[in-house]
Amino acid sequence: MRLWAEEALLPDGWAKDVAIGVEAGRITEVTPGAPPLGPRHAMLLPAPANAHSHAFQRAMAGLTERRGPDPADSFWTWRRLMFRFLEAITPEQIEAITAFVQMEMAEAGFGASVEFHYLHHRPDGAPYDDLAETSARVAAAAATSGLGLTLLPVAYQFGGLDRRALAPGQRRFGNDAERFARLHEGAGAALGPLPEDARLGVALHSLRAVAAEDLAPLAALSSGPVHMHLAEQVAEVEEVEAALGARPVGWALENLPLSPDWCLIHCTQMTPEETEALAQTGAVAGLCPLTEASLGDGIFDGVRWLGAGGALAIGSDSNIRISLAEELRQLETSQRLRDRSRAALATAERSTGRRLFEAAVAGGARAAGRGESGLRVGATADLLALDMRHPDLQGLSGDTVLDSFIFAGGTDMVADLWSAGRHIVTGGRHVGREGITAAYREAVAGLRAKA
Repeated sequence: MRLWAEEALLPDGWAKDVAIGVEAGRITEVTPGAPPLGPRHAMLLPAPANAHSHAFQRAMAGLTERRGPDPADSFWTWRRLMFRFLEAITPEQIEAITAFVQMEMAEAGFGASVEFHYLHHRPDGAPYDDLAETSARVAAAAATSGLGLTLLPVAYQFGGLDRRALAPGQRRFGNDAERFARLHEGAGAALGPLPEDARLGVALHSLRAVAAEDLAPLAALSSGPVHMHLAEQVAEVEEVEAALGARPVGWALENLPLSPDWCLIHCTQMTPEETEALAQTGAVAGLCPLTEASLGDGIFDGVRWLGAGGALAIGSDSNIRISLAEELRQLETSQRLRDRSRAALATAERSTGRRLFEAAVAGGARAAGRGESGLRVGATADLLALDMRHPDLQGLSGDTVLDSFIFAGGTDMVADLWSAGRHIVTGGRHVGREGITAAYREAVAGLRAKA
């Protein structure tokens, strides 16, 4: 396959008349100043990976916006509602919902999905006949959607740092270390039928849910990315400090083999010193600004993090709204609100939109284990074409295009998307939208009737 773009964002900046060759899912040619041969596009960009998703939660979107019985509604009251929802969902519904989520990710401009998958067992906690049954359903969804998948089976052992037993809503998640190792192996086998860009990593749910002594051995199961929720909630910080004698980030810095292979999710409860120290490890901060705002998590210190050389990736987490542009917009505007500033994450060389977008591309590729990022030879061919006929993009070029995509537009500006060279969005619509949507409608109807 050979594409041609009037303008494209390359690792060293904007270029005109760019030919891009793709073979076996990877970029084999990037030639600026090339004649217009092959399918033509006005604007080609690298497509970032969606670095953090709990796909099944998409079916809950809009259903948790009433105040619960507690005087102060919070993440913890929302979580109780989510646990009740989990009592009803089936493997078939997981597959249909996940395919729909992946379709929406592609239409929003994401080139791959990282599924932080912890819904492993039957509602009573008993394993399915195939221990990796639900992981296989996630893989089957990726086969349907065509979106690149990094599957992260999640280790989850306890209901809290006191090692209490899992509550009824958590029983579907739990495994001891030995059984989790077998589940992880089964999840890898489930990826076998997928294209070569599929990846297997591992997720440690949190310091609350996994024994401290098991964290490093479980992380070592993965030759790819390692993800973990970290420092998301004030109550979590207090529980970790009481049990382990240190705040979550400080404890992780002292006790975990943090490296660029790690992606730490949320990190909305960090001190300035923790922010700078964690950035220096090379670990990626996996940010989900729309979910973090929805759940009242707090504001990630993006200004300090990027100033310290930190890497970041963007995810849609609870999938209440799947939009690459809106996630990046929320990240920037939260900094502005906190600091009473403008263009908080811009630099002298790069506009706000370009700095955000390039950070999401580079960090997302690392968090997903997809290798080299960007439009360069050898990188996975995750490509995004914007519709430059859109009235808010017409006549623009360079950084201003990304600024307008993120701050004045969104998903309706996405024209085409390729995931590892697979052309799965054309004219703004996923090629399998009709069938995927029909299966999702059936799954949600059955699920809401029971939940």
